[in-house]
Amino acid sequence: MRRLAQILFWSVISAAFIGPGTVTTAAKAGSAFGTALLWALLFSVGATYLLQETAARVVIGSGQQPGQLIGGGHRKRLAYGLFYAVAFGCAAYQAGNVMGAVAGLQLSAPVPGYVLSLGISALSATLLWGGSFKVITRGLSTLVAVMGFLFCWAAWQVRPSPGLLGSGLSPSLPSGSLLLTISLIGTTVVPYNLFLGAGLSRGRELKATRWGLGGAIALGGLISAAILITGTQVSEGFSFEGLAAALQRELGPWGKPALAVGLGAAGISSAITAPLAAAVAGQSLIGQEHGHWGTQGRYFRLTWGAVLGIGLLFSLSGIQPVPAIIMAQAINGLLLPLAAGFLIYVANDSAALGRNANGPLANFLSLLVFGVCVFLGLNNLAAALSKAIGLSGGALRSPAWLGLLSAAACLLMARWAFAKRAQP
Repeated sequence: MRRLAQILFWSVISAAFIGPGTVTTAAKAGSAFGTALLWALLFSVGATYLLQETAARVVIGSGQQPGQLIGGGHRKRLAYGLFYAVAFGCAAYQAGNVMGAVAGLQLSAPVPGYVLSLGISALSATLLWGGSFKVITRGLSTLVAVMGFLFCWAAWQVRPSPGLLGSGLSPSLPSGSLLLTISLIGTTVVPYNLFLGAGLSRGRELKATRWGLGGAIALGGLISAAILITGTQVSEGFSFEGLAAALQRELGPWGKPALAVGLGAAGISSAITAPLAAAVAGQSLIGQEHGHWGTQGRYFRLTWGAVLGIGLLFSLSGIQPVPAIIMAQAINGLLLPLAAGFLIYVANDSAALGRNANGPLANFLSLLVFGVCVFLGLNNLAAALSKAIGLSGGALRSPAWLGLLSAAACLLMARWAFAKRAQP
């Protein structure tokens, strides 16, 4: 029961990364390439656990928040910069979360979009205003359970053969699949989750936290895989309506309502966690300098309120949800290397962490994940520049060129982290 309670508590991490972006990307991957990209989901789940465990170990091992480990003086600017970057990324995600939830609920409920947007934002604000992590995590675990049951049930009805599933676990890149592969990883390894996990780790035991994180992230990976398998039934261009039609063919009249509830639950759960993550990041990174950063404090509420308000404004603007979701993923793809690099830096503070500091294996795996994060960020940046200046993007997004830059970034990160480890 204690282990189950830990998994339910840490399901907040699953709720954060399984939003409309994951539903859109995983279903598109299944529609375009079948089960061939399941291996990318498996990698992203492993990378998520590695980074989340590191974030928890940093806080539990040192008894300090990440912002305190940076130090004072000019280094404090790094903490402020990270906070503003994470808050900006959360606001971008929030817009996609609300619009995705609205798009899902409208599949079966003919309710005006502005009414649903206001209702989702009001529900999120009500849970966040109380400031009780226990109440929030219980609500989120319920939404994850509903969402997981519906998507796993839909995937079970598809019944892919074991051989087809097994072939999807072997790394391969079918022609034209690179962008979706990058998106699958980027939508699972979410940068703001690292600070959310760090903030929620205070006062917890490391062994129990590892168990809870492992179970919750594995559950999230299972749900994401179920969404990908469900998406294999969409034979033409992806859209929420096309996915609903495919589910109706497979599941009968329950297909469309099931997708509506599943997508709605994904959007609502992420619409709660994105503002919460921004506020917890502020609490972790800069909240030690002054008061009012408690869960019912002024700055904590102002932060999640600003993110919630931005998401509501965008959802009322009439922007189409799928492009907004993809843009949010691109923005956060740029933030991910910053968050991962910061985490590696503080995890090598042997003076503060002692035996809980990163060892050789942890550093190797962390730098590997960091390199992938840099590759994702550079690819997203190249895509944005290509669109801005009207180029095809072939040269800017060359895998060899991006891989070389990513390797160089890993070497610089290793030098920076090991220098931190050598400090007395």
